[in-house]
Amino acid sequence: MTSGRDIPEEYLAGYATILADVRTTGRRPGREALDARRALGEKAAEAGYGLRGLVGAHLAATRTALGGRTATHHVLAAVESAVDAFAEGYERAQRLAVRQEEAARREFIDDLLLGRSDLGRLSERAARFGLHLAHAHAVAVARGPECYEDTGAAVRQVELALTARFGDRTVLLATKDGRLICVAPGTDDEVLSCFAQHAYAAFGGRGAVAVGRPHPGAGGVVTSYEEALGALGIADQLGLPGPVLRAADLLVFPVLTRDRAAMADLVLSVLGPLRAGRGGAEPLLETLDAYFGSGCVAAEAARRLNLSVRALTYRLERIHRLTGTDPGDPVQRYTLQTAVIGARLLGWPAHAL
Repeated sequence: MTSGRDIPEEYLAGYATILADVRTTGRRPGREALDARRALGEKAAEAGYGLRGLVGAHLAATRTALGGRTATHHVLAAVESAVDAFAEGYERAQRLAVRQEEAARREFIDDLLLGRSDLGRLSERAARFGLHLAHAHAVAVARGPECYEDTGAAVRQVELALTARFGDRTVLLATKDGRLICVAPGTDDEVLSCFAQHAYAAFGGRGAVAVGRPHPGAGGVVTSYEEALGALGIADQLGLPGPVLRAADLLVFPVLTRDRAAMADLVLSVLGPLRAGRGGAEPLLETLDAYFGSGCVAAEAARRLNLSVRALTYRLERIHRLTGTDPGDPVQRYTLQTAVIGARLLGWPAHAL
């Protein structure tokens, strides 16, 4: 535990001046001085210093500032010891409460997302966390290069950012399977956008965040959560750029794979002939992927593939000859692009269909 003597001087800046002013004028500290103390208190909390050590440091500074008279010195020493003990008990209870709250929140999230409790019981428990399951909610899921942990710095960073901006607005943060989950009212997209921004930044701009659509009821939370997970999976399969993915923008992809047999037939029928190309189908499939991903702009697609425009044009012509479908033709392009998306979703040609 950090003692008062271990607290850096920067967190006591201006305190001695306040005491000197009080001794001189007899008036309480003004608003500006107290605002400065609050700002330093927030800074100390963000730096991880405990309440007990901070209070002890201020009491010690008070004793030093008043000094001189023995009686005053002894009284302040006794106050310092008593407040230190009080703060120790406070922190002990606070740590226990935090652990209990984290366990309850994690259990609630698991039961909510896995449907392991009846609706009435879920609604009662949801009220404890400020959620009204009769309303619509949306879920955002953040995935980082490392696991999010309940007491980790990344989670604290996101929680502090949301609290600072939205105060007591209804937001539930929890970790599940190493991901960070945010449940917010479906009408409050600003909260989820802020969550996405800070969750992505918490790991230095690595990872991804997916946001599900708003849905009503307890089942709606599950649906939104599954949509967010699905968006992350689609992004992995298709190499979609992040950092924020919205399920509402990706609705076409689940539709495409709903009839797997039909999609597999389309992929093999349209793209199967690419296997006859030099190096197999994968290089030509990558070419189509880059071409469609760049909005069918040859120069941009060539840059993404580290090719010359001439080499890219040659590949597109070879694809036309092999498949009989012209990537540059607006009508034929749709069939070809749909087949490319299907190939990525089904893992072809690495996996046989």
